[in-house]
Amino acid sequence: MQRKVAPFVFTQLASLTSVISGSMVFIVIPWIALEITGSASSAGLVVAITSIPGLILSPIIGSIIDKVGRKRMSVWVELLTVLTSIMIPIAMGFWEMSIPLLIAIGILRAIVSPGGSTARKALVPDVAAAGKMTLDRANSIHEAIFASGFAIGPALASVCIAFMGSANTFWVVAVFGLASAFFAGLIRVTEQHEENDPGENQAFYVYAVQGFKILFSTPAVLVLMSAIMTLALIYLPTEMVILPAYYNLTDNPEGLGLLISAMAAASVLGALFFEQIHRRISYANILRIGILGVPLSMLPMSQLPPQWMMVGFGLVLGLVWGPLLPLLNTVIQNKIPANKRGRVFSLEMTIWTGGPMLSMVAVGAAVDGFGVKPVYLALSIGVLVAGILVSTNKYIKELDS
Repeated sequence: MQRKVAPFVFTQLASLTSVISGSMVFIVIPWIALEITGSASSAGLVVAITSIPGLILSPIIGSIIDKVGRKRMSVWVELLTVLTSIMIPIAMGFWEMSIPLLIAIGILRAIVSPGGSTARKALVPDVAAAGKMTLDRANSIHEAIFASGFAIGPALASVCIAFMGSANTFWVVAVFGLASAFFAGLIRVTEQHEENDPGENQAFYVYAVQGFKILFSTPAVLVLMSAIMTLALIYLPTEMVILPAYYNLTDNPEGLGLLISAMAAASVLGALFFEQIHRRISYANILRIGILGVPLSMLPMSQLPPQWMMVGFGLVLGLVWGPLLPLLNTVIQNKIPANKRGRVFSLEMTIWTGGPMLSMVAVGAAVDGFGVKPVYLALSIGVLVAGILVSTNKYIKELDS
């Protein structure tokens, strides 16, 4: 078979532009909530409530991906997300933005936006096979591109907020979403599909929940998902509530954008060298380094040192974080049949969506009640304890089987 790298390249271009779009929203929606109320708990409430549809619908979206097709879903999801993005500047042109209105639009966006990333992850083995690439290398590049989008998006969002205003920033978000749909439409690849999948003829609700059954019957994947749950529940609120609250209090959106972008840039390097790292370090030890390195970087950051130190420890955090998602992708793609990939990857998206929802409001209320520093320290200790538990789990050795 002739080597075809174009499908892989277009997949990565679609991923990059989509993540830039999504990571801009990651900054802008909490910022708008803080502009409206000045309350960190309100910002946490907005993020939490708008996450509910993703939590409920992710297994269904994964099932649709497995049924309809990975490339087709990656196009349509981006187009629908673009429509929800332009609703905010249009709405603010007619009405004064309020928390209920912001939540309503955020919910519409959350219904569709997770599907794009899930579809592209499920598509990676197909485009990697066409390009004759190993899964280690393909996932290394894919997650490095993903992290690059997070390095660009927050910085771009902070600049747009400063010069265009928070509402008009969503026009830029929509442009990147359109670009993602365009690049996804250019992907030409044969999608892998197992014949005689017994789940195909089952009722749709049974088909949709098979991802949970697959997860609990695959201990190696379950261990990785536990690590991701730890980061989603305890770590992500530091980026989505605590750091925005701190930099909002100091009126320094550029500082927030710089820190988030520095962390993302470092994670690009960690992801990009995943294949080389795995040649020297086992999958199990890569997980241990990541799940323990994150809290050990968070502890000094929780003391809110000068900006240069925040960025320095943020870089370390990004480096140890970087290999985790390529590791997760590779293990899932190796151990889960192609027909079921979408449903399992949708569970990962459910964790990323639902984890913060469970803790975001509590973290925001704690920040309002006790301040940024003590809450940040408590979360750092929580991630460390959870990391120790995950890294000593007896099933972690199965990652290398």
